[in-house]
Amino acid sequence: QVRLVESGGGLVQAGGSLRLSCAASGSIFSINAMGWYRQVPGKPRELVAFITSGGSTNYADSVKGRFTISRDNAKNTVYLQIHSLKPEDTAVYYCNAGYLSRATMYPTEHWGQGTQVTVFS
Repeated sequence: QVRLVESGGGLVQAGGSLRLSCAASGSIFSINAMGWYRQVPGKPRELVAFITSGGSTNYADSVKGRFTISRDNAKNTVYLQIHSLKPEDTAVYYCNAGYLSRATMYPTEHWGQGTQVTVFS
């Protein structure tokens, strides 16, 4: 069984910063891309940023220059550093990982349970 556990969300004033973490554990042989998505009620989940196993990154236009994704492969952990938060960044943030299952050696993906980020002005 694979788990992705997010942490670091919370209530923050506009202009503030947060650091989200997502730690993967379980029957994982290797992790490929890891990413952060966010969702607000009534809207589809949207990609915020992702990072490949080699460290290449990609960001949604709305967060470029404010969000930084990074990963620690030794810890199977991905981070999302957020600066200059805006009220429109308010959402549940989900971690996603594409990995090879140690049990089956098939590529698959998994989602975390989400962490709430609320930005007030």
